[in-house]
Amino acid sequence: ILTWLMGYDLGIGFSCCNQENNLRKYELSNGEWEIVRQLREVLKVRPTFDATLFFLRAGTPNLATVIPAIDHIDQVLITASISHRKYDNTIRVACKLASRLLNKYYSLTNSSNTYCIALILHPRHKLTYFKKLRWTEAWQRTARELIIEEYKNSYA
Repeated sequence: ILTWLMGYDLGIGFSCCNQENNLRKYELSNGEWEIVRQLREVLKVRPTFDATLFFLRAGTPNLATVIPAIDHIDQVLITASISHRKYDNTIRVACKLASRLLNKYYSLTNSSNTYCIALILHPRHKLTYFKKLRWTEAWQRTARELIIEEYKNSYA
């Protein structure tokens, strides 16, 4: 939506200039348009990953893609929140708040073993996912024990 909006900035500005429609007070300043541009950049996450489109496409999300996607989005938000030269303070604060909220919901995945098991069983991730993210050895051991215990309880 932000990309679409930015394509119409001149038309919106022209509409606001018309005194008869009384929209002048809603016209965005150049600084506000810059914030819109920065927000679009942050939300795009990376050129090949649009979070909204990723979660809306058919067949996704599944348990093995949710956690890596959340990890990636969180990293983007954290990076943006500390990028003082690249982003306006408004964007940095919004990214910090978004990261906190995302982590609030991310922490709820700990209450279900299903996410951990799905990542371990996924051919692309397995236990290397946890090593790659530098989980502590204790957490990696817990993940390994979790799937062994689940197998014993359900299949052995």
